[in-house]
Amino acid sequence: MPVTLPELARTHTALDYEAIVHLKRLVASWHMLSDFCFADLLLFTPVAGQESHRFVVLDQIRPTTGQTMYRDDMVGVIYDEVERPLVARAFRLGEVVEGSVQALGGTERTWRFCVPVRHGGEVVAVMTRESPTTVARRLGELERVYLEIFERFAHMVAEGWFPFPSDDALDQEAPRVGDGVIFIDRDRRVRFTSPNAVTAMHRVGIHANAEGARLADVGFDEAPVTSALDLRMPVTEESERGETTIIMHAIPLLTRGEPDGAVLLLRDVSDLRRRDRMLLSKDATIREIHHRVKNNLQTIASLLRLQGRRLTSEEAKLAIEESVRRIRSIALVHETLSRDVTEAVDFGEICRPLVRMIRESMLAPDRPVNFSVEGDAGELPAEIATPLAVVVNELIQNAVDHAFPLPPGSPAETAPSSALPELHHVWVTLARSNDAVSVDIRDDGAGLPSGFSLESSRGLGLSIVHSLVTSELGGSIQMKDDGGTWVHLVVPVPEEAEEEPI
Repeated sequence: MPVTLPELARTHTALDYEAIVHLKRLVASWHMLSDFCFADLLLFTPVAGQESHRFVVLDQIRPTTGQTMYRDDMVGVIYDEVERPLVARAFRLGEVVEGSVQALGGTERTWRFCVPVRHGGEVVAVMTRESPTTVARRLGELERVYLEIFERFAHMVAEGWFPFPSDDALDQEAPRVGDGVIFIDRDRRVRFTSPNAVTAMHRVGIHANAEGARLADVGFDEAPVTSALDLRMPVTEESERGETTIIMHAIPLLTRGEPDGAVLLLRDVSDLRRRDRMLLSKDATIREIHHRVKNNLQTIASLLRLQGRRLTSEEAKLAIEESVRRIRSIALVHETLSRDVTEAVDFGEICRPLVRMIRESMLAPDRPVNFSVEGDAGELPAEIATPLAVVVNELIQNAVDHAFPLPPGSPAETAPSSALPELHHVWVTLARSNDAVSVDIRDDGAGLPSGFSLESSRGLGLSIVHSLVTSELGGSIQMKDDGGTWVHLVVPVPEEAEEEPI
């Protein structure tokens, strides 16, 4: 069963795309209307292909400033004209209709304020305000002002001026009615300030009574209100004074399309901004740590190379070179992490420079090898990317060392000058599923020796690979002859490390 407004509209109504977009904008901002009227709001539109009017509820919202009339979710419910006569009348007349009727499924009566929703000159839906008919106490000034503001917006809805064409859903930081309200009259003077709005003004050092004055007269920023009235569109701005930050959302009130006042919603977001600054500082610190780790690893690699030049044993020199390559592969991960605020890296950005580094440091003119990296492993957390980079480094190094052995003697002594050495290939293929990353490394070299077993291999490089993949990463690895050597390894990726779907 469809549950979203567009799905319900396409399933049950004859509304066109533009009308559906208009209704989506309305429900994206009508939490404000519900809070101003302290009541439930329902959105009805006629069911297509019916001789007598039947209406489907496209959406529903409950107030945060009052008690709901309906505990049940009414979205998707279809009512006929007998059950909702005021809705049918408002739709036919294109006028605001209100009256007292018996609540559905109960004995108490409700007051229904039915507002035609006009778009492109046509009534496309009806928005209803549903509230009890009796009030236990006299309304205070705040309730009276808020209800007046709601009625102003209701007539804008009926005339087709609200929602505004650019009035899409606001972000989570946007102010709401409960955060603070300033009601501006047609002369751009403050008519009413809610208690929370007064508190917000006090936070920025304004203690004068603003009612009856212009905001600028009491030292408050009135630029959002001025822009909203001049543009006839909502305007959101942020004002920072000292350690206090206020978000201001100004909405013009229109009568027959002309500005006739405004509503300014305020929210003190000082704590959020302090938290944002702390997070930015933390992110910068983390990036700096990764940058310093990378620099330290490169320093260690440089010291090892200096040490290697003083050695006379070829075996010791080879061990130093292998250690340098392992350290540089880890440094690549930290270099990538130092450029981003997250603790995850695109493994392709690690793998391609790693292959390039191996090609530049290990190959000789008489042993040309073409490397290629294909596929995408997506983003991996650092605790997976770091050991996996070491594994890929070891496997490619192993391929170059053993799949393509150097020919005996120098090329000049063993072959004519016109002879070209054979070009070999190493293919690295990355792939990502929902819960794992796989890496395939293939070469067209000599293949595996007879009776080879990864578990019993005594080479240091393969021992490191087997230990990292199976123990630290909890993955699996296979090696076999396939016209060369083919290595296939799979590493699980924790669910929280997966990329968020768009």
